[in-house]
Amino acid sequence: MTATAPAAEATVRKSSPGAARGPRRRPGRIRRIGLPYLLLLPALLLELLVHLVPMAIGIVMSFKELTQFYIRDWGTAPWAGFDNYSVSVDFDAPVGKALLHSFLVTIAFTLLSVGLCWLIGTAAAIFMQDTFRGRGLLRALFLVPYALPVYAAVITWVFMFQHDNGLVNHVLHDQLGITDKPSFWLIGDNSFIALLVVSVWKGWPFAFLIVMAGLQNIPRELYEAAALDGAGMLQQVRRITLPSLRPVNQVLVLVLFLWTFNDFNTPYVLFGKTAPEAADLISVHIYQASFVTWNFGTGSAMSVLLLLFLLVVTGVYLALTSRGRRTAP
Repeated sequence: MTATAPAAEATVRKSSPGAARGPRRRPGRIRRIGLPYLLLLPALLLELLVHLVPMAIGIVMSFKELTQFYIRDWGTAPWAGFDNYSVSVDFDAPVGKALLHSFLVTIAFTLLSVGLCWLIGTAAAIFMQDTFRGRGLLRALFLVPYALPVYAAVITWVFMFQHDNGLVNHVLHDQLGITDKPSFWLIGDNSFIALLVVSVWKGWPFAFLIVMAGLQNIPRELYEAAALDGAGMLQQVRRITLPSLRPVNQVLVLVLFLWTFNDFNTPYVLFGKTAPEAADLISVHIYQASFVTWNFGTGSAMSVLLLLFLLVVTGVYLALTSRGRRTAP
């Protein structure tokens, strides 16, 4: 009787493992749930300090009549309400008309730059899938524009676009004879072409890198089966490569759009503080409205409007792409 009691107690403990092990599992489960948030905490704090706090200050500044007279103590600037926003969107007035022109120039520039970056990067990545001698060296050379510092690369292009002794005019006019006379690339209408060339040259290696990484996930058996069925290279790209790269391209296009639309370093280094009218991107335009004319309230309102536009475009794009993924067979 006394010998069977410990055995019965052990049987009860074995039959109810939840009662014995439940309290021991709870701390481990809490640690597993809280560990991701703990690891994200440094990044969230840096994001708060670097982006969110200045963003909140900029939104407050957009509702103030902040000029050079209040720059030492901007908190004492008079409250302007929505006057800065009404001035920015009044397209019949000089300020609103100039902002609309800059916005349209930025839209055209962004669409052309993103399209060309994606096209050149995708073509180069598909070409690099084949094995040939010197492929590794060529890949490294393709990534040089992306690896170079922005200021060093753009300053090099500034010298190349010089009117009298620039390499571009030397090749186009002196050697090839394409142009009747040396062109001005950093002023006038040609400034848009110069800005587009520099942006595409600097941005397409990123598209090449992302697409090349995405191509590694496509099984080679698909191409072999398509080749046995008589599909050519263009048909393989259309039927296999592009559909398989759709998730990668959706993220790539969005990132390129946001980077290009907000690009400030390239036009600023290329043209200086005052960009030509043909290449007046909205990032430089807002800089001029804030730091050249010393009207920080209007410049902050323009920045908030730009932020709202990008949020709307991003939301619509993500909604359309997610709907396309759900309806895809």
